[in-house]
Amino acid sequence: MLDRFHNEGTLTGDTEEDQFLRTHPEAALLGLLYDQRVRAEYAFTGPRRLFDRVGFLDMKRLAEFEPEALREVFSPPPLAVHRFSNKMADYTRQVAQAIVDTYDGNVANLWNDGAGSDTLKKRVTALPGFGPGKAAKIKFVLHYLGYRDFSREDSAGE
Repeated sequence: MLDRFHNEGTLTGDTEEDQFLRTHPEAALLGLLYDQRVRAEYAFTGPRRLFDRVGFLDMKRLAEFEPEALREVFSPPPLAVHRFSNKMADYTRQVAQAIVDTYDGNVANLWNDGAGSDTLKKRVTALPGFGPGKAAKIKFVLHYLGYRDFSREDSAGE
């Protein structure tokens, strides 16, 4: 993923998909959530497939989605939202609920207060479906997509 950033100037391999991630902060977070046992390029285009199927990425609405209905949205061919449709559908609802409960339904509130990357990693790790590996990538994803500039942060993180 990071090699593609440096060599090709794109996260997904498709500049339109990258633009979708830049204009939908929810997609950036969900793309990172989906970055599990699939190629990063596929993971980060998953939120677009979800959006195309339901018409939104609003965290409040995703949190209220009926679990079985969301699982069905994740799985249709030819391209599922994620390889593990049921698991990621459930994580999507759980993350959406956590964003509603903790960040007033606005995913950008997770990072828009200027907190350093160490704090941001802790916040992301607290979300369902995120471990330390995914959390470590958040600053690169946010920086690349233009949501946060971490270039002035020292190597310690804060």
